[in-house]
Amino acid sequence: MTESDWRDLALLTLFWLGYFVLHSVLASLRIKRWVALHHPERMPLYRLSYNIFAVLMLLPILWLMVCNPGPTLWAWQGIGAWLANGLALAALFGFMKSLNYYDTQEFLGLRQWKSHTQRVEDQEGFHLSPFHRYVRHPWYSFGLVLIWTRDMNAAMLLSSVMMTVYFIIGSRLEEKKLMVYHGDVYRRYMERVPGLLPLPWKSLTAQEAAELLKAAQQTPESP
Repeated sequence: MTESDWRDLALLTLFWLGYFVLHSVLASLRIKRWVALHHPERMPLYRLSYNIFAVLMLLPILWLMVCNPGPTLWAWQGIGAWLANGLALAALFGFMKSLNYYDTQEFLGLRQWKSHTQRVEDQEGFHLSPFHRYVRHPWYSFGLVLIWTRDMNAAMLLSSVMMTVYFIIGSRLEEKKLMVYHGDVYRRYMERVPGLLPLPWKSLTAQEAAELLKAAQQTPESP
């Protein structure tokens, strides 16, 4: 590692930290409530604008990673490459399959824009896909598989570590909001299912998931 490599990694670290802070702050209930109070006319476009901004903020980070990758640290070979790529394909398949269980328009913010919704809270109710029976955040879990099955140069390794830490912190921040939205039902769900890594002894059967969903439907939504 040359001095130039270390400078490039330091700059990449700053970019990632800036992205994570802005991403978390703009997703917080405090900021959303402030916008809803002072600029209610902007709330229908908030989620859509947030998603567009999140993608645009990634572009300079990806540019740094491509232009200044640093030295190669390891590359999968032979059976290891087949296993790594197989796991990555399985994660991609799982991600695509999971889209069937989400309201995509709600997630992107298109539904809020079209219906002129000014509510701060997410409109999609408590739901459990088959993947949610094993981990509370399947998209983060699939993301972890994808990033750690790639060949690693210095920039990729740094980014993978930082994304992993952010998935852990971000999932906990997200769950604070989910507790506000779904209350005791989500607390019971957290007690039974791990966050990011599936554990054989902690999961929900199909019947237990159905009972939780029924309980959620019978519980009034938090304001």
